[in-house]
Amino acid sequence: MVWFIVTPARAGARRRTPPRTNAMLPANTMTSPDTPQSPLYEKLLGETAKIGWTELEHFFARGMLLRVARDLDLVSVAEAIANDDTPQVTQWLSAGLVERVQAETAADFAARDPELWAVVVSPWVCVQERG
Repeated sequence: MVWFIVTPARAGARRRTPPRTNAMLPANTMTSPDTPQSPLYEKLLGETAKIGWTELEHFFARGMLLRVARDLDLVSVAEAIANDDTPQVTQWLSAGLVERVQAETAADFAARDPELWAVVVSPWVCVQERG
């Protein structure tokens, strides 16, 4: 299921977003309805979607695709990148939990077409395999 934010063309119209339910959250998103999140986290969560490898290939070819380990919260990683949280991002990079998608991984994704979720934090696209 993919959700889009619809912005009506008429002036003064309100933006509509889908209702947020736990069923919509990616499997390892570390949130609950009772846990307050930052406005940026909420924005990125709303922009996170399931995507096929073929739609990500051109980002890989341009070197702009970051793989996020399964045990990390994809949206929290995107938030840290957007906030320029250098110590945290450096820690993840050093531990191999976040890395540019390598050719071997890209070939594997192309062969298997796994369930992938992605969120854009320009110029990067953060991607995480699920399932």
